[in-house]
Amino acid sequence: MTFCLGVKTAQGLVAISDRRITSGSEVSSEKKLSVHQVKNHSLFIMTAGLRSVRDKAITYFQEVLDKEDNNFDKLFLAVNAFGNQLKRVAAEDKESLINAGLRFNLSAIVGGQLQNDKEHKLFLLYPEGNWIEVTEGSQFIIIGNSGYGKPILHRNIKYSSPFEEVLKLGFLAFDSTRVSANDVDFPIDVLIYEKDSFNIVEHTFEKHDLEHISYQWNALLNNSVQKLPIDWIDPLLRKK
Repeated sequence: MTFCLGVKTAQGLVAISDRRITSGSEVSSEKKLSVHQVKNHSLFIMTAGLRSVRDKAITYFQEVLDKEDNNFDKLFLAVNAFGNQLKRVAAEDKESLINAGLRFNLSAIVGGQLQNDKEHKLFLLYPEGNWIEVTEGSQFIIIGNSGYGKPILHRNIKYSSPFEEVLKLGFLAFDSTRVSANDVDFPIDVLIYEKDSFNIVEHTFEKHDLEHISYQWNALLNNSVQKLPIDWIDPLLRKK
């Protein structure tokens, strides 16, 4: 499993991805976020699924970009191209993976903006190579271990939310997942893309960089629980 979050707001895009890789009892750290950027061409890809499928699909896609980058003037065309490379990997490896008891299960979040896109875009790509676009009505996507981080995002993220607020909420979504699942952990790669800037900014955070935020959030949660009213519990307690 993994945790990859993509958020689209009026200001731009935010992406957060952990690096934990688990294979049986072995744990390693590998980057799941790749950035492809040239003039007036900014896109990123985050993946969840088999590492071997991910590496092969990304390698094939990079080869396509090297040869045909000028042909992609809108992001959906690049997403189509990546989907085609995912289908290519499936044609080559899916049968053997299934025979080995594994499942071909790579999903991806692709975001960015190319020169003829009127605005920044965010897509969810399925293992079959088809995709959906994230719109103003549904601002975020999580792939991988998605259940623990969604509640705080659903309650708080708005399309008008500034980067600072989205980054705080995104970290809390990751942190909620980290403390609830042993297959998600630091370090995390964090990326922002401001609309029409054609400039992706990326940073990696280790545990010691952010654990004080986690501790503070835990204390605030505990304090908030203590302050919640309990009059609604009285009828139940009176039945003892």
